Amino acid sequence: MSITERLPASPRRRGLVLVGAAAAWITAYQLNGPLWDRLLYDAAGLDPADRLTGTIHFFCYDTVKITLLLTGIIFVVTVLRSYMSIERTRALLGGRREGLGNVMAAGLGVITPFCSCSAVPAFIGFVAAGVPIGVTLTFLIASPLVNEIAVGLLFSMFGWRIAALYVAAGLLVAIGAGWTLGRLGVQRWVEPFVFETRLGGRVIDSTAGLTPAQRIQMGTEEVATILRKIWPYLLVGIGLGAVIHGWAPEDFFTTYAGPGNAFGVLVAVGIGVPLYSNAAGIMPLVQALHEKGLPMGTLLAFMMSVVALSLPEMILLRRVLRPQLLATFIAVVATGVTAVGYLFNLILT
Repeated sequence: MSITERLPASPRRRGLVLVGAAAAWITAYQLNGPLWDRLLYDAAGLDPADRLTGTIHFFCYDTVKITLLLTGIIFVVTVLRSYMSIERTRALLGGRREGLGNVMAAGLGVITPFCSCSAVPAFIGFVAAGVPIGVTLTFLIASPLVNEIAVGLLFSMFGWRIAALYVAAGLLVAIGAGWTLGRLGVQRWVEPFVFETRLGGRVIDSTAGLTPAQRIQMGTEEVATILRKIWPYLLVGIGLGAVIHGWAPEDFFTTYAGPGNAFGVLVAVGIGVPLYSNAAGIMPLVQALHEKGLPMGTLLAFMMSVVALSLPEMILLRRVLRPQLLATFIAVVATGVTAVGYLFNLILT
């Protein structure tokens, strides 16, 4: 039996079920910290000042906290995003000129469902629909960079100001990088078969006509799908964060990437570009490094470089982009992210 079939047919009862689920989520989130305090400190008798205890507490607490945050964020945003599809986005951007088109593409990239596995079909579909290369690349940068998981986790851990700065910076990087790539005339480095693809007929909106129950089912299924995909990276990220939190010397990271090192942002971006993870997996590491004294600008640049230039997406994009364009794409985005890191360090000091 599907989730839609299990939901009450009455809108009122369905609303009560959602309210009950939200209340259970809030309760679990509020009890997460006290629960691990009681289990580890009171029941198990571990010393709160011990490094190993701190590592264990960080891992257990953050695993539950981030899983709860991911569940809530993904469900809510998926339901909202069910009113916007890749097909509708492509139709809105078709024929748009660069400039305004880049701004629109960045905004649509934030609200449109997109993942690395759809990078190639999205790229081909956009180009075939008449969307300029630079505008298409803006969309491909903005969609994974300014995603609901990154923004939601930043808001929950560091507050609305940092989350808002991240969104603004991510949009600027996407718009600036896409516009720059378009000005460089990089279409000559796109594989020829992309331009030979033609779209026939009108654009079909795959999300049109969905019922509220079907949108709820989409949200629930998306939660399960994403958690199945990212749980290894999530645990690795939390594990690394826990080790850094409990064992890394206070001055180790500040020496090489702290405010006293003029090359700290470059070091962070250089490490982040080849590193594959996602917002959920990298966030515990960002939190632990922040506790060790790394500036927020350096950390956000590190996070952006990991999220915006993920290795799987670059491998997939190689099918439609020649090596010259792929290298230029990485260089332009990495330059924008580095600039953002230095700017944030100036603003937030």
